[in-house]
Amino acid sequence: MSEAGIAARRAVKSPAMDRLARVGLVCRGVLYGLIGVLAIQIAFGGGGQEADKSGAIGTVAALPFGSVLLWVMTAGFAALIVWQASEAVFGHLKPIERLEAAGRAVVYGVVCFALLTLLLSGKSGSDDEKSRDLTAELLALPAGQLIVGVAGLGIAVLGVYGMWQGIKKEFRKELRPMPPRARAVMDRLGVAGYLARGLIVMLAGVFVIQAAITFDPGKAGGIDATLRTFADTPAGPWLLAVVALGLVLFGGYCLGEARWRRT
Repeated sequence: MSEAGIAARRAVKSPAMDRLARVGLVCRGVLYGLIGVLAIQIAFGGGGQEADKSGAIGTVAALPFGSVLLWVMTAGFAALIVWQASEAVFGHLKPIERLEAAGRAVVYGVVCFALLTLLLSGKSGSDDEKSRDLTAELLALPAGQLIVGVAGLGIAVLGVYGMWQGIKKEFRKELRPMPPRARAVMDRLGVAGYLARGLIVMLAGVFVIQAAITFDPGKAGGIDATLRTFADTPAGPWLLAVVALGLVLFGGYCLGEARWRRT
């Protein structure tokens, strides 16, 4: 590793950055928890906000001192970007783990951008609209259907991989040793949370594939549109409520992760 790389690793591993990254993990938990709560409200007819990151951020913004909380979340997610980008570039990781770290950095970057957009402009667009607009732009490219189809397949595979991580409890590798009771709680939260999140991501990927096959960007959607699909099944709103509860539990896992995560 070059001297610059070593210096970068030392900066990321500093106590201050470690604390800020853990703040970011708490913010991540709050975000997922709020998305789950909003989805539960939608399931039983009481939802006003969209059940996605934009709706969750809007909920935080409406709280007393909401702008202060949003700035804290921005700083926390920025720290997560730096941490995961450093792991992807300089970390001693397997190729799949390096790819995961890079993917997390991108996701955290999207959230950070949404937070800054709301703070600086007072506006936060719907994730569903952004997804459909991006799909429409990609479909307009040469070989656009192939590009969108491959992207959708990749998203679906990521969802399946996330569910596999939950079933196999792969998330344990990212946690420090902990007392037996804490480990049992984190296992339950992790399994439920990873399954719910993976299922949503997989279904979102399927919708993108449908958009490619039909050449219709309207088939694609974000988390909110994907979650609402569960309510249209024969199980009705109860299936949406179960999946939403899984997101709330994943939020709880993230809060525990802020305490026990290896950084």
